[in-house]
Amino acid sequence: MTGQPLITPDTKVGALLDAYPELESVLVELAPPFRKLRNPVLRRTVARLTSLAQAAKVGGLDVRDLVLSLRRAVGQDVSAPPPDVVDGGALPRTRPEWIAEETVIVRLDADGLLRTDTLPLEAVTRRLRSMQPGTWLELRSSFHPAPLLDALRRQRHQVICIEPEMGAYATYVSPRGPAAE
Repeated sequence: MTGQPLITPDTKVGALLDAYPELESVLVELAPPFRKLRNPVLRRTVARLTSLAQAAKVGGLDVRDLVLSLRRAVGQDVSAPPPDVVDGGALPRTRPEWIAEETVIVRLDADGLLRTDTLPLEAVTRRLRSMQPGTWLELRSSFHPAPLLDALRRQRHQVICIEPEMGAYATYVSPRGPAAE
């Protein structure tokens, strides 16, 4: 395995699949949401930004189990466990009361966007440009959109994700600062 990178929770999914293409089928076996990695648009974009720690959340897997399974599949050392990853805990089940229904002015479906090869981050960012602070965009998805949440937080938008029922997520985003031109 010389020259091949050690698989860790911080390994990006895209880099992992570039180094070990055979792991795509292992990922899909471990969690059905990883089938989306077969979408070439997601593979070129989201997979490049998503760490295994984030992917584990999306797939509903323990990150240490995921990393050890992947290491085992390529013959890497599994005697030393991967470093712990801080988990934010369970998501709330209900939208916070301070996000009033009338302030949710845009609703998007992430699964529908992906079916049309549209990246949810691009669609959300585009819509946020025309929104005022204090208004909210709601993005529904069948997966925990960890990379999207991280990207929107890096852009300093206000972001809240809830899991109203198992396998269903609602992400609420309010734009930062004044509406863009």
